[in-house]
Amino acid sequence: MKINLAQNKNFKLFKIISKVAQENNQTVYIVGGYVRDLLMQRKVPTDIDFVTEQSGIELAKSVGKELGDLKVSIFKTYGTAMIKYKDLDLEFVGARKESYSEDSRKPAVETGTLEDDQKRRDFTVNALAISLNSENFGELIDPFKGREDMQNKILRTPLEPAQTYSDDPLRMMRAIRFASVLHFEIEENSLEAIKQEAERIKIVSMERIMVEFNKIMLSEKPSVGLKLMEKTTLLEKIIPELTALKGIEEVEGQTHKDNFWHTLEVVDNISKNTNKLWLRWAALLHDIGKAPTKKFVEKIGWTFHGHEFLGSKMVKNLFTRLKLPLGTDMKYVQKMVKLSSRPIALIDDGTSDSALRRLLFDAGEDLEDLFTLCKADITTKNSQKQEKFKKNFEYVAKKIKEVEKKDQVRNFQPPISGEEIMELFNLKPGREIGILKEKVKEAILEGIIANDKDEARNFVIKEAKLLGLEL
Repeated sequence: MKINLAQNKNFKLFKIISKVAQENNQTVYIVGGYVRDLLMQRKVPTDIDFVTEQSGIELAKSVGKELGDLKVSIFKTYGTAMIKYKDLDLEFVGARKESYSEDSRKPAVETGTLEDDQKRRDFTVNALAISLNSENFGELIDPFKGREDMQNKILRTPLEPAQTYSDDPLRMMRAIRFASVLHFEIEENSLEAIKQEAERIKIVSMERIMVEFNKIMLSEKPSVGLKLMEKTTLLEKIIPELTALKGIEEVEGQTHKDNFWHTLEVVDNISKNTNKLWLRWAALLHDIGKAPTKKFVEKIGWTFHGHEFLGSKMVKNLFTRLKLPLGTDMKYVQKMVKLSSRPIALIDDGTSDSALRRLLFDAGEDLEDLFTLCKADITTKNSQKQEKFKKNFEYVAKKIKEVEKKDQVRNFQPPISGEEIMELFNLKPGREIGILKEKVKEAILEGIIANDKDEARNFVIKEAKLLGLEL
């Protein structure tokens, strides 16, 4: 089968590479994800992989020269070379065979044919190649019926699946990521092989695992991938805090919901309304404190007191273990988990303005994200209850807007600074300054004084007297 590359925006580039390969007496093929996405009529990636049955490094050097003496980055260990050309990353590699040892996913490599190279690919849909050789330019080379699998939306490995996953266990995560992102089914034998080889995920670096996991989290419906991870036992090996939420217990005829499956629903719900990765993570972790806080109390039933606070504390250890960022992204997730139940507690006509001010102060610029999370947390199938909860949230949002307009505490800055307090009482930096600043903040949040400079100054003078400070 011939692929018409003439309509492709990179056609001129492909013709140049074809010409250079011919002059070098080399073969050259486009392989991998670019071919897959081209055939699926998806947006093609900006990185394009080329395979030659001779030296990938030599071909890259010649192509770089032809394209205007471009810099060629060479990775001798892997026999690969890269060129940045316009908005593209072009990678050239010599066709190779691979063999693996049991304790590493880094293969021993030897020179091979195009077919050898296609055999070492993870899935048949990624083992497709398009020839750029002059005698069969544009011909699709598909030894494992990858195009047929693509049409049937099936993920299969070119070789025996257990061996494929054992050789490079990251492929298990890639299989699940492709199933989630491309809406493909993992072929039955392949799925069984992932279950069988799941333990080997431990030889893969956590950074590489999280790259795949975050792509699952950013897919249209993350639960597709998360359910597959649960089914294959990969999830409990990577994030046991989540699978600890599984199950329903019954005492004295009283049960609680299965917090694991509820969490997956919340992640799907929030994914309809945001592409923010860390807000999706907040949805994933919003209930992780429920497993360790679960308790049955006579005459009350099942309780999870303080699960939000404990859950937010668990986030740091979890992010550290998963090699996720420990800066502002982690702090944002901690904050969202900690505040995840707060708006629900404010659904009451008698809610004081001070409670609303405190939520505004604590949530700050992330208030809208918090409401997005709270709405996603409504997983009841009862449409009347759903409507009632949504109206309640709208009511709280309206009240918060009124308080915000009046008191301006969203991005709270004290109306009187520490420097001004020091100047007022001729003080050096000390604990009294911190105490007075905290008292001003509390007085504003409680509505004792307005968020106003003069009121704050008079309040500080009065409170300072109680500390034995005079003007």
